[in-house]
Amino acid sequence: MRSIHKLPALGLASVLASISLPAAAARLEFQAGRSYMDRYAATTAFVEGVFDEHRIGDSRFSWSPDVSLGWINGRDVGRYRNSRYTTADDIWLLAGGARFHYGDAGDWYRPLFFSLQPALHAGRTQALSSAYEFVTSVGWQGRRFSVQIRHVSNAGLHNPNRGETMALIGLGFDL
Repeated sequence: MRSIHKLPALGLASVLASISLPAAAARLEFQAGRSYMDRYAATTAFVEGVFDEHRIGDSRFSWSPDVSLGWINGRDVGRYRNSRYTTADDIWLLAGGARFHYGDAGDWYRPLFFSLQPALHAGRTQALSSAYEFVTSVGWQGRRFSVQIRHVSNAGLHNPNRGETMALIGLGFDL
């Protein structure tokens, strides 16, 4: 079941979101990499806005609001061609949540992060079969570069639920 009819509305929403991100984000990242469903790879790209950081009480933890707009290329896997959920749909994903850090500015582990974002998307595949998903990422964020592993899945709330797991390299700009 292809979701081509949803792409113009999602495209317009993504353009509006990407225009507003630089005005409010403290950091803008452009990320690209490979995503895997089982052993099948696809190209993926994201634009992510990370907003100003906030300390969590008196702890050494901090969080930043985090918004992502992503694309995962469809892939043609023969055994799923005649299935209700193929693997051919491109996925457009819009997610928002928080990026967490631990430690103070000079600590060696400070650039490490964990993020969690609920997401909505267009397209239905063997990997992402519902309209909602959860995006979790772990990575390293330097001044200009980031490296991360990201997983997108609906946590088993709808089947099939193979999920997408990706390795991303990003280029970041402070705004």
